[in-house]
Amino acid sequence: MQDEALGRLLVERALLEGDFVLRSGKRSSWYLDKYRFETEPEALRAVGERLAAAVTEFEPDAVRLAGPALGAVALAASAAMASGLPFIIVRGETKEYGTANRIEGPFERGELVCLLEDVVTTGGALAESVSALREEGLVVRNAVCVVDREEGGSDALARLGVRLRALFRADELLELRKTAATSDG
Repeated sequence: MQDEALGRLLVERALLEGDFVLRSGKRSSWYLDKYRFETEPEALRAVGERLAAAVTEFEPDAVRLAGPALGAVALAASAAMASGLPFIIVRGETKEYGTANRIEGPFERGELVCLLEDVVTTGGALAESVSALREEGLVVRNAVCVVDREEGGSDALARLGVRLRALFRADELLELRKTAATSDG
């Protein structure tokens, strides 16, 4: 699936209009509901394939993918299947039972991982994931997200020495939405 076709699919299935409060606390007139594309096989497969291609392009030496729980786990699994790279899951906090791990799945200290995410606004959640991965001795230089809302996330990650790569920028999806609305009407 070409990028524009994937963008149209995301707009059609997951871009909602209304009054939304984002994780960052900011209000927005639009929201990309990640669960509307992460739980639908056709969309998830297409996103996973595109994420895998982006990892190959931007972090070709990565030996493992990483996805923050809960939102990016399906994306990491789909990209792992498309790329053949194993993945790990970054919990929001260390669990208090069982193995008491914050990072789930096998890995070796010193491995280069590429961090995957669904939607990035200010980058706070991804910055927490970068810190958790680095605390375990993993190397993180690049993160790939499905959508960058362009509200500071790239800068926040750059301060940590991580480059954010996006399959789509917010303005691209909003333009696709506008184009779809004018062609429908």
